[in-house]
Amino acid sequence: MQDYWPYIVIIVAGWLATDIWRWLGVLAGNRLQEGSEALNWVRAVATALVMAVTAKLVVFPTGTLETSPLWLRLAAAALGFAAFLLAGQRVIVGVLVPLAILGAGLIWL
Repeated sequence: MQDYWPYIVIIVAGWLATDIWRWLGVLAGNRLQEGSEALNWVRAVATALVMAVTAKLVVFPTGTLETSPLWLRLAAAALGFAAFLLAGQRVIVGVLVPLAILGAGLIWL
């Protein structure tokens, strides 16, 4: 049991650190009215966080993408976003188009 103690601490601490905030978000979110300024602010912050992580992954990637040129990653992201908008905001198009561009670019290079 001594050998597993650090893993148990990590699991419990990780669960407590994230799950409490999820439950507080659910409790607070149930009290907000759809279209309220507070809910619009929460959506804006959540969107900004997702976009910041996405931008970090595009500009400072790890693994195989680290060897790809920045212009290819930026072009794939931009063309994928354009295809997403042109396809009526279909997520599958926004995922497959940049993947195809990146794949083709990596093969071509």
